[in-house]
Amino acid sequence: MLVLLVGIFLLHITTVILLLAATIHNGWWVSSILSTDIWGRWSLIGSHWNYTDLPSSYPEGYLQAVQASSVLACVFSAIGLFVFVAQLFTLPKGKRFTFSGIFQLLACLCIMIAASIYTDIFHKDESNADYGPSFILAWISFALTFISCVIYFVLRKKTT
Repeated sequence: MLVLLVGIFLLHITTVILLLAATIHNGWWVSSILSTDIWGRWSLIGSHWNYTDLPSSYPEGYLQAVQASSVLACVFSAIGLFVFVAQLFTLPKGKRFTFSGIFQLLACLCIMIAASIYTDIFHKDESNADYGPSFILAWISFALTFISCVIYFVLRKKTT
């Protein structure tokens, strides 16, 4: 059981790191001269990358929803990690992991919402660039948070 708990802990830390990387890093939409994330845009001018604000053509309400959902996913996953550790020492067997699973489910839903809105609203008519590594990390984070959520709910049933 200890090996299983260590594995779950490492999976949870991995999801927190991936969520933070997806939220912070500047690679949601990339080309050879442009890199855009949910916070700003970097343009290659000469040999230097210059930060600029996002274009005004970005719908502000959707952009704020993507930003808020990404940040909330990071927060919920981090809280879930602390709750996981606290539950190991405070709750009796059979009642552990429920709150951790709920926080991971919330993180899963938040990052799914952020990536889905970004996919549907932004860069629809642009064909000269592709989704970048941070966007892919967001979807990988979605899958990992969902898997850890399911694991927490399955472990909740175990009393041994």
